[in-house]
Amino acid sequence: MTLPVLSHTTDQFPGSAADAAVLVVPDLSDSAESLGAYPGLAEVLEGIGFTGAAGSFARVYAPDVSTLPFAVVGAGKSIDDAAVRSAAGVALRSLTGFPHVALGLASGLDGHAAAAAEGAVLGGHRFDGYRTEKGKARAERITVHADLDDETITRAQTLGEAVALIKDLVNVPAEWQSPAQLAQSAADSVAELDVTVDIFDEAALAEQGFGGILGVGQGSDRPPRLVRLDYSPADAVRHLALVGKGITFDTGGLSLKPAASMVGMKFDMAGAATSLAALRAIARLGLPVRVTAWLCITDNMPSGRALRPGDVIRILDGTTVEVQNTDAEGRLVLADGLVAASREHPDVIIDVATLTGAIVAALGHRHTGVFGDDETVTRFLAAAEQTGEPAWHMPLPSYMEESLESPIADLQNANMGDRMGGASFAGLFLRRFVGPVSDAEDAARIPWVHLDIAGSGEHAGAPYGFTEKGPTGAMVRSIVAFAEAASHTEA
Repeated sequence: MTLPVLSHTTDQFPGSAADAAVLVVPDLSDSAESLGAYPGLAEVLEGIGFTGAAGSFARVYAPDVSTLPFAVVGAGKSIDDAAVRSAAGVALRSLTGFPHVALGLASGLDGHAAAAAEGAVLGGHRFDGYRTEKGKARAERITVHADLDDETITRAQTLGEAVALIKDLVNVPAEWQSPAQLAQSAADSVAELDVTVDIFDEAALAEQGFGGILGVGQGSDRPPRLVRLDYSPADAVRHLALVGKGITFDTGGLSLKPAASMVGMKFDMAGAATSLAALRAIARLGLPVRVTAWLCITDNMPSGRALRPGDVIRILDGTTVEVQNTDAEGRLVLADGLVAASREHPDVIIDVATLTGAIVAALGHRHTGVFGDDETVTRFLAAAEQTGEPAWHMPLPSYMEESLESPIADLQNANMGDRMGGASFAGLFLRRFVGPVSDAEDAARIPWVHLDIAGSGEHAGAPYGFTEKGPTGAMVRSIVAFAEAASHTEA
């Protein structure tokens, strides 16, 4: 994991201990008062036409301000945590070649220092992976010049590590990330934490009846795995279950994807990576919330053993599913995970998946589709807003329930006669496997949120803020914020 180490100081910015310095400034088009502490800087920026527009970045010569290599980054007109977080991300993503960077905030931005620290560490991550030439390195250390405490810095560092873990796992080519390898990586990532890890191989899955995971995985030479991770502090006030889709490569199975659509399908395990990273972050922060993560991991490959359209599989709870489309496999593995998670009667279940192309058509590439019961979705959206992660409440219309019906089984996994509303269809399918809050006959369904990150989980365009091309780590910060809010609720 290539991630800078954060620290903080109240020493005068920029000092001389760092190798370079960058200052976050607001929009300067109306006034340059925020630069009053930096002699001559306003004139220097005016001379090069730098206005402080959101996302703008410039290296400048400002010897009266600093003898260090110096840069400025714009936070724009509408100053809030999201704007400053994004600006700091731009700064550390752009200011390369310096091992130690000092980060400062212009006058008036001090109240957003925690967001700046978070954005800086997020922007400082880089996955160099398999390049022969690595290019200029990003900072190894970042010192934030602001009145912060150690707890705030630890939180920012932990969130940066969570996003970096997702990116690092998703970027690994599928040839080097089999279900067994991903399961081991999950175990290794929490080895130093008080987290219990159980890995179920194909024999254990068959013995216990995980027909969804086994069915999807039967076409691959690399057998599936289910990983259960449990962080259970003694002072836990709530129990949160996470269920993640972990398709290590998705060809579509016998319902084979077109060649162009298959490119990048190593990304289809991002839901499992997100669930893992969220649990790891929550455990690192020591939150008084029990978190159990279920990582449903398998390949989806075509072979003589693969599922055929029209085959019927049996999910862990005994529900039979007619598989109309083998490329609608994510919901089959998640069904097993939801049943397993429900059996422990957690207070809330959140499942995370790169589930449908339909959500991309509906919301584009930055918003996450959020499904579930209204009250729990509202609480989750509040957490997402706090973190600045775009999310949108999607419907689960009752009139679509009949489209789940199969002529020969309890359910069908796809409605091949009508592909519209595919993300909602998938959400309705998943909801069937969310169990009751207790064993009582009339018990209500466990509060549940389904996050479809098929669009938001990967960015294909030009970099922005702390986000660059490739996996984004979307929603892990929101899940942590949701857990933090739950930890403040009395049991």
